[in-house]
Amino acid sequence: MTKRSRQLLVTCALFVVIWANSASACELCAIYGADNALGNSSSGFLFTLSEQYISAHSLQAEGEAFSTVPFLSEAHLDSSYTHFVPGYNFSSRVGVSLNVPLVYRDFRRTELTTTGGSVDEKGTLFGLGDAALIGRFNLIQNISMTHSINVALLAGIKFPTGDTEQLDHEIDSAKIDQEIFGKNHPHGSIGGVHQHDLSLGSGSYDGVFGLVSTFRYQRWFFNNQLQYYLRTEAHDYEFGDLIIVSGGPGGYLLLKGKWTLSLQASAFYESAARDRILGQIFNQTGMTAWYLGPLFNLTYGEHFSVNAGVDVPLHIYNHGLQTVPDYRVRGGVSWRF
Repeated sequence: MTKRSRQLLVTCALFVVIWANSASACELCAIYGADNALGNSSSGFLFTLSEQYISAHSLQAEGEAFSTVPFLSEAHLDSSYTHFVPGYNFSSRVGVSLNVPLVYRDFRRTELTTTGGSVDEKGTLFGLGDAALIGRFNLIQNISMTHSINVALLAGIKFPTGDTEQLDHEIDSAKIDQEIFGKNHPHGSIGGVHQHDLSLGSGSYDGVFGLVSTFRYQRWFFNNQLQYYLRTEAHDYEFGDLIIVSGGPGGYLLLKGKWTLSLQASAFYESAARDRILGQIFNQTGMTAWYLGPLFNLTYGEHFSVNAGVDVPLHIYNHGLQTVPDYRVRGGVSWRF
């Protein structure tokens, strides 16, 4: 290599380094703004509108596909949850939000009853679900251009604002079973969609707890959420406690001016204990599921963000006979005032 060639190579290398550093600084400004848009480091009002759609058409018995009785396989349950979430951050560390859901269900319920009859019912339900008031306290908060760390503790209460008409029908059916067969007879008609699955609310005051963490270095990040729902009994029915762990690694694909676009590999673990009805374990309830899918997040400046994702089930184990999800689609829009 000649001396002139070496000089040209060094000049080009210096140019690349200078260009990379200047581009990186600009990109990190956009990422820093995205942290604010997501409400991670700011005070004031926030409003989020989110949507989740769950399609459940697969009938399973103890974690395995069930097709022994074709009549039962016609059952399905498609649910849409629209969440209105106003919130206020008193500071960068302390905030509160109110989750108000609207629930829509499209269903077909096919069952073989314990008295030897059958049920084939289809229709739609729409109404207010159970609202929840959640408080947030940031245990760790360190945000800079090159990196950020946020660890927040969540705690709150879920209120019985959703209609429980369908749940009450389930309980009435269980009481009839006990009158006929005795109090030790386990409740549970054979079918994939039960009336408690259709209920818009649980009728109970439940505890909600969570831990949310976000770690970022330059354009790479890792997010994680741990949620626990402590259920209580109401109307002679107690839904099983629920634990959710979700999150995964991701990175920023687009950094242009005030715009950022990130992609995350989002894993989702969900485990619900079996319900209790009239003081007995309901063996047609309880489920453990693993999901995986992409999650996109778009931000503009320090105030606006949009996200969208798909959850594909990797493995679902359920107790008894249940109709389980085929896929889930979710998305949301957030605005920080």
